[in-house]
Amino acid sequence: MKRILLFLLMLTPVCMRAQTTPTDADAKYAADLIKPGAVIPDFKLRDSNGKWQKISKVIKGKYTVIDFWASWCPDCRKDMPNVQRMVEIFSPKGVQFLGISFDDDPDAWKAAIEKYNIHYPQLSELKRMRESGVAQAYGVKWIPSMILVDKDGCVKLSTVLSDKMEVALTELMAKEAPVILKGETQRVSIDGAKGKLQAIIQKPELAQGQTCPMVMLCHGFSGRKDGPMFELIADSLMHHGIASIRFDFNGHGESEGDFVEMTVPNEIEDAIKVYEYVRDLRYVDGIAIVGHSQGGVVASMVAGKGEEGDFQAVVLMAPAAVLRDDAIRGNTMGKTYDPLDPPEYVELYGGLRLGREYIKTAFSLPIYETASRYHGPALIVHGTGDRVVPYTYGERYHQIWSGSQLQLLEAYDHGFSQNIYRATQLVSDYLIMVLKGK
Repeated sequence: MKRILLFLLMLTPVCMRAQTTPTDADAKYAADLIKPGAVIPDFKLRDSNGKWQKISKVIKGKYTVIDFWASWCPDCRKDMPNVQRMVEIFSPKGVQFLGISFDDDPDAWKAAIEKYNIHYPQLSELKRMRESGVAQAYGVKWIPSMILVDKDGCVKLSTVLSDKMEVALTELMAKEAPVILKGETQRVSIDGAKGKLQAIIQKPELAQGQTCPMVMLCHGFSGRKDGPMFELIADSLMHHGIASIRFDFNGHGESEGDFVEMTVPNEIEDAIKVYEYVRDLRYVDGIAIVGHSQGGVVASMVAGKGEEGDFQAVVLMAPAAVLRDDAIRGNTMGKTYDPLDPPEYVELYGGLRLGREYIKTAFSLPIYETASRYHGPALIVHGTGDRVVPYTYGERYHQIWSGSQLQLLEAYDHGFSQNIYRATQLVSDYLIMVLKGK
């Protein structure tokens, strides 16, 4: 089976209600940057050793990311770890990086190169941005700014967002060298709390009698098993010899049941049924569980209800433990109600109806109390820009789970739309490390 990672044009509803994406910083700060399709202007600049270098000779014949920065720029210093991480990921795949600095103090420039352990080529006019001919020619009015150039020196992307550059590079490399996935995909039905649950298993290629770990993927409120988030995780796991199962909770997607009857407790029952199903598969030698948003609450509570050793790892992505506080306040996704005497249902977006039992059970749901009984490896990934579920709810999981890892992604929203590849890769890498010891 061959699959190329596709650009995230639109997130499927993976939880709660979609968070409004903040205004793209490019609209404000990248408006004058050189546009895609243009041939980059050539300049002769000095490198950090004082030697003259032409930009065209540095980038000739390779995809190149030109990073405009300066040692005096606080946003550049803040973004440097992200740039260095991209260098580490994409340099082995044939992408080169070129830094162009707007430092006017050569000693400060060299000190920053040494401090940040920068090994890719660096050039400069030794002029501040406002006096720089390079800045004028490339339309740089804000740093950091980044430009992706193809092998012929034509611009493919101009942006002030390193996350946007990483998305572009990920998709470009996927098209240049698509990953061949070896294994099989199966559709199965599993008895759940409110009828049949529809699920998809991705199983890596296994020799006769060989076993592998299995990862359960639990979607969020109003979500479904399909969509880029879980597909990216499942593909990455399969590539590394790990099976996965993603399924629709009752009242969602292709599974049976009515959404108005869905509650967190009966989703927990669904997840336990899925656990029991995969536990009995002959080729499965261990199980981990991943949950996004409300699915994160379900995953954490299922793990807490289990026996020691039931789960080899738990990963929560923006876990929506806020749902209990929302029910107590009588305000779910902007819809208000009397939490002490809830109506038969509350009309939500898209014709969805939140049932009375959901509110009543959420009101007293022992989320952290139950989750705290889990004592195995755990990772929590949350965006600091999440306005659906504040990241402090993820931090609390980190506090109750001794030894857990917490990854806060700055300014990322609830669906990790700024760079879905980075969020899913964090999850995949962690699971591969724990389950395969790599």
